[in-house]
Amino acid sequence: MAKRVIIQHPVTKITKDGYFGFSWTYLFFGWCVPLFRGELGVAALHCLFTFVTLGIWQIILPFIYNKQYMIRMLEKGYVLKDDERIMADARAALGIADF
Repeated sequence: MAKRVIIQHPVTKITKDGYFGFSWTYLFFGWCVPLFRGELGVAALHCLFTFVTLGIWQIILPFIYNKQYMIRMLEKGYVLKDDERIMADARAALGIADF
């Protein structure tokens, strides 16, 4: 089950919800999830892979999508900005070092 963690960009102060764990949303809505999250290029790539693999991609990706999304957000400069217990869980799930 996916868990929510708040992420924030330190410069722009934009706050978003990040998720870690199994993505039920991706399981049911597939490549539309990155589209709704504003990642048009990722959505197009996922749509292509879904059609090429005849849907198998959409069955495998819910296990890794949230981690990939969070890593992309952290690489863009977002930081975890939530309760310390939730952030510790997110760090463990994402495999990032404790600060």
